[in-house]
Amino acid sequence: IILAAVGFYMVTNSFYVFDIAVSTVPAILYLPGVFLGFATILTIKLRKSPFDISTSHHAHQEIVKGITTEFSGSTLAQVEIAHWYENVFLLGFIYLFFAWNPVIGIIAVVITYLAEIFIDNVTARVRWQAALKSGWLAALLGIVNLAILAYILGYMMTGGA
Repeated sequence: IILAAVGFYMVTNSFYVFDIAVSTVPAILYLPGVFLGFATILTIKLRKSPFDISTSHHAHQEIVKGITTEFSGSTLAQVEIAHWYENVFLLGFIYLFFAWNPVIGIIAVVITYLAEIFIDNVTARVRWQAALKSGWLAALLGIVNLAILAYILGYMMTGGA
């Protein structure tokens, strides 16, 4: 998420969400690697398969409800509301990649969320080691994208010399 924020700053020269949202620069064209890395991390953050890592030593609990098996009542409601708040926050980041055109931004958010649901339903759970490697590969993809962008922007600012 931090790499996405840094990428948005490099493209728009601002960390303010308002400035990023009203920018006429299509961030997705400058940050495709950051977007793909963020989409991978989004799958992990939303706790979707293949990255819905087991945190219980009892397999039956994980099959029934996951880590929220022991919660009920208002505590469960708070956990679920926090999860949905996180979903909206993360999908808002997806929108910012396409904010130069609000219609395309909303379509991109819907397609991304549907892709997350599809991935969740067609993949099996992986071990935590594979999830960790995937996270590092996503970070590497974002870092390479930012390095290339820094080189291009530096080249453009020096007048091509």
